[in-house]
Amino acid sequence: MALEHAILVSLLELPGSGYELAHRFDRTIGRFWSASHQQIYRVLKRMESDGWVAVEAVAQQGRPDKKVYSVAGPGRAVLTAWLRTPVESESVRQELAVKIRGAAFDDPQGRAGLLAEVERHREIHAAMLERYLAGERRDFPDPETQDAGQSLQHVVLRGGIEYERMYLAWLDDVLATLRRIIG
Repeated sequence: MALEHAILVSLLELPGSGYELAHRFDRTIGRFWSASHQQIYRVLKRMESDGWVAVEAVAQQGRPDKKVYSVAGPGRAVLTAWLRTPVESESVRQELAVKIRGAAFDDPQGRAGLLAEVERHREIHAAMLERYLAGERRDFPDPETQDAGQSLQHVVLRGGIEYERMYLAWLDDVLATLRRIIG
C-alpha cells in the first residue's frame, strides 16, 4: 500500500484541509499506516497535480483561504483498482523481540535493563489500548445502528484493540519470564 491509498480512504470518509487530514490521520489510519505531516502534505500536492484530488478554496475570517481536498474521479479509480488487487501477507519487524532473544547473551545487569524497557513498552501499549477503547465508546456506542462504512471502520478498530490486548499479554509473559530469570 502506498500513502496515497491511505489518504484517498481518509478523504472519502471526510474531505478536509491538509491540516485536518493530518490530524485525522494521526487518530485513525495513522495507527495502521504511519506518515509524518510533511509526507502527507507532499503526497497531497502530488495527488493534486495528478488529478487524484480536487481542491476547493474556502474563505476564512482573518486568515488565508483554506484548501479543502476531496477525492476526484481519477483518484477514486486508482483506489478502486487498488482495493481489488490482492494484498501480500506482511512480515512483522519487531526490534523488541530481537532484543529479548539477544538477552540470552547478556549479563544479569543487561537483563535488568531489558526488564525496564519491556515495562516501558507495556505502559505505552496499555495507554494505546485505553485510547482505542475510549474511541470505541465515543465513536461506536451502538453497533446495531452502524452503516457499512461505520461497520468497516469499527472492525478495523476492533482489530487494533485485539492486537493491543494480545501484545500486552505477550509483554506480561516476557516480564514474568525475565523476572524468573533475573531472580
